[in-house]
Amino acid sequence: MDDIPREQLSGALRRGAVKKHVAAIHVSGKLTLLQRKLSNVLLLNAYDTLISQSPHRIDARTLCLMIGYNSNDMETLKQSLRGLVETVAEWDMLDEKGQQEWGVSSLLSYAKLKGGVCEYAYSSALAEKLHDPKVFALINLNIQRKFTSGHALALYENCYRFVRTGSTGWWPLDLFRRLMGVDGSAYYETFKHLNAKVIKPAVDEVNKSSNIILTPETRKQGRVVTEIRFGIRENPQLAILDMDDGEGMRHGPVYARLRSLGVSDRLARQWLASHGEEQVLEKLDYVETRKNVKSKLGYLTAALQGDYGAPVPEAAPSSPRAERLRRILEAVKARTPTQRDADRRLFLAQLSDARMREDFEKHGWMSPLNANRIAAFWAEMSPGLLDGIEAP
Repeated sequence: MDDIPREQLSGALRRGAVKKHVAAIHVSGKLTLLQRKLSNVLLLNAYDTLISQSPHRIDARTLCLMIGYNSNDMETLKQSLRGLVETVAEWDMLDEKGQQEWGVSSLLSYAKLKGGVCEYAYSSALAEKLHDPKVFALINLNIQRKFTSGHALALYENCYRFVRTGSTGWWPLDLFRRLMGVDGSAYYETFKHLNAKVIKPAVDEVNKSSNIILTPETRKQGRVVTEIRFGIRENPQLAILDMDDGEGMRHGPVYARLRSLGVSDRLARQWLASHGEEQVLEKLDYVETRKNVKSKLGYLTAALQGDYGAPVPEAAPSSPRAERLRRILEAVKARTPTQRDADRRLFLAQLSDARMREDFEKHGWMSPLNANRIAAFWAEMSPGLLDGIEAP
């Protein structure tokens, strides 16, 4: 649903950079709620290789899972993707040399669905902007799934990047209407209508559903409201509910070891979420025993992906149980980090027994207590994966 972060998954901008220039990408607010959620999931999925690889891929089932769209209606998904390709992203900012830069790009350069997989790409210019945390804030997907209003999610996205500075700064109302997707509407030219139908409901939902609290302020010329800004502070109530994905992971010793090895914050939390703390610790210890390793970080990556140093399953390699596990682990390995995380979340959601949940969180897909459930899950996720294997 969830998981984004992200680099930073929380998406906060560094205070100093914001002081130098208010760098922002303005995306048309005319996106539907589903399209807006979809755009965030696609960005999260692509983020690690945003400027080094194109195109990007994610299976359609994972995509629907992460946006909370529990439907096999591919036509709706196609319509949403079409909307992202037709949506314009525009930026106007100072570059690193202090020169003004204006640019415009479609939000996605293309998207296609084939064989249950969504393939898509960004223009190279937009990818550079999206990858820079000073310019664009990634949105926590756990939070975005709680939104029921497109205006509220649009407001949250456009305010959250300023969480470190405490205020959005003054926005001309024309710009604000464009960000909310109501520009061109004569009805919303009147501030009274804009306030009653867009601003107040959106602020109420953001304050209720997200990890920030917004306080709107307006500025007038004479009796006419011409500008608006939003004060921003963290929502302590939702902080207690641990709305920030993986925030607790940052306090563990395994996370600390990963960071000391040079693993990024986002990747460290992604590994811990995908593999479990015990398995990551096992691979860290394994890597430490290897000699003549040029890059421990590179070797650790390979060790996690290839399950180096894993104990041999008790069953003989030729047994149905071992073959079933081998195929499942191969299927897991072939998926992206975002997809692996979504798979884990989907499976965990099916476990109501606390012991089974604990065993899965500890052992992952090798969980002995959940072996049969895991096999059934992957047989459904990847039809044909376990064909030809006798039932244990």
